[in-house]
Amino acid sequence: MTIEVLGDADRVAHRAAEIVATEAQAAVAARGRFVIAVSGGRTPWAMLRNLGALTMPWPQVHMLQVDERVAPANHVDRNLTQLAASLASFGRPGAPRLDPMPVESSDLAEAASRYARIMADAAGSPPILDLVHLGLGADGHTASLVPGDPALAVSDADVAVTAPYRGRQRMTLTYPVLNRARRILWVITGEDKAEMLARLREGDQTIPAGRVRQEDAVILADEAAARPERA
Repeated sequence: MTIEVLGDADRVAHRAAEIVATEAQAAVAARGRFVIAVSGGRTPWAMLRNLGALTMPWPQVHMLQVDERVAPANHVDRNLTQLAASLASFGRPGAPRLDPMPVESSDLAEAASRYARIMADAAGSPPILDLVHLGLGADGHTASLVPGDPALAVSDADVAVTAPYRGRQRMTLTYPVLNRARRILWVITGEDKAEMLARLREGDQTIPAGRVRQEDAVILADEAAARPERA
């Protein structure tokens, strides 16, 4: 695991976009496609908007979601709402293939299995994603793998449905597929993340984020989140 500390969230978003673009170009050169899974959050949306100014092999990019809240289409709570808006902000032709998590289904368990098949079609069986972007919660969660949730124990499926968390049930990628990824890109900003960032770097497996494989992982953090590490 490596860490880069940048001055603020804007710089983190810009650097994250640079890394995504570099990884995309390398993946397309090596395998003919780039499969990325993206989490939600303000800094990630800025990261995606920054990609619009960079060279990206968009026709070969397949974008998936790391997690999603169970909510109606276009709802403000949906990660997809902001994800689609960020991609639309490019203002020019060129966008990835985007497969949203099917959280509007009446049968969420079947929908999770269906999304796992979509991943397998894109990235092999079992799927090996080229890059997974993750955030870090102040409670140590990542994706929608939150403390105490049964999804933490899932070892035989790549997609799971969680118990309600902060008012919403979720669909999330699980540790098996996260830990097969070629690259993990952590984007962590804000002083409320400082304690958990320190624990993540220590490999503390008592927090959900600490169970994600550290090999081939990059952390981009702003100074607020990394302050204890720089003392």
